Amino acid sequence: MDDIIEIVNVTRPAAWLPWAVQYFFLIGISVACLFLALPGLALARPRWRRIGGLALWGALACGLAAPVALLADLHQPGRFWRFYAHPNLHSWMAIGSFLIPGYLAGLLLFTWAALRPALAGTPGAGLVARLQRLAALGGVAAPGLRALGAALAGGFGGGVLLYTGMEVMVVRARPLWNTPLLPVQFAVTALAGALGLVLVLDRLTAPRDPGSTAGLSRMAAVTLLIALALDGAWLISGLTGLDPAAAAALVSLAGLRAWEMTAVWTVGATLVAAAVALAAPVRAGWLVGLLALHACWMFRWSLFIGGQSVPKTGAGMYDYHLPLGHDGLLGIAGVAGLCVFLLIALGALLPLAGPSEPATGRA
Repeated sequence: MDDIIEIVNVTRPAAWLPWAVQYFFLIGISVACLFLALPGLALARPRWRRIGGLALWGALACGLAAPVALLADLHQPGRFWRFYAHPNLHSWMAIGSFLIPGYLAGLLLFTWAALRPALAGTPGAGLVARLQRLAALGGVAAPGLRALGAALAGGFGGGVLLYTGMEVMVVRARPLWNTPLLPVQFAVTALAGALGLVLVLDRLTAPRDPGSTAGLSRMAAVTLLIALALDGAWLISGLTGLDPAAAAALVSLAGLRAWEMTAVWTVGATLVAAAVALAAPVRAGWLVGLLALHACWMFRWSLFIGGQSVPKTGAGMYDYHLPLGHDGLLGIAGVAGLCVFLLIALGALLPLAGPSEPATGRA
């Protein structure tokens, strides 16, 4: 009689908690917001001035909050130091530890150089106005520094978008993650989230520009449809067997009601957002923005939390219940509150837009 080999699974907590979802959500939106800010603030295109100013606020708020979520996900700040003390450049996660500081440094340099003349012209005799003029250091336009900051932030930001997708894609143990489409999906959904954030900020600030709002709504709808098309391409690659990992992922998800409902919800929310953007791009721009932010968040939540609910060996799904403490709902609320605080502070301290004409001074 042949021996019977029984495989017994072990109980273990989820490796990537909601902190990871928040980090990937925020850093992706920050980089995408930066790219939305470049036409108006780096290239001085007048039609993009307001969009650029709002996008810069979003890039700063999300970019400054994202490392907080990342350090919380590491559970111990000292672990971050080991990336530098013992670098392993064969790891995408280790590469990211060098890209993140470079991106934030470039973003801060670009912000200062782009808004320097506007800060110098701040009226009033109050403490905030005096500090703004002092921070401008004379206010002479510095196109060289502005270009350098844009290049650094854009280059490192592109690297951040690449590494965040690649460090998940290389996990072969989870077929749902191991697809070459994943970095592109991360980038596209991040752009959708950035457009959504700018639309929400546009609703909350004045004076509004109906033309810009309509353009942003349509861009968000198109971006969401592209994201949906990428999901369709992944599905087709799995059904046809072109991508073995996608095929294996579909087999593991077959018959799971939760994933079927997630797919229906994704398609429905995307089509609703596109329909609203086409029917009322100005009046309902805030709704399109919220739907775009929702799509960006849900893609990452479904991928990380939902992906870990699918067992590597075995059938069915692991149950995941969102904790109420700092590793769950409280942590999500705390980071959301931090983002709101940063947006309010940035709105009070920084002008909305930079110069409308290219600067002529030298750094």
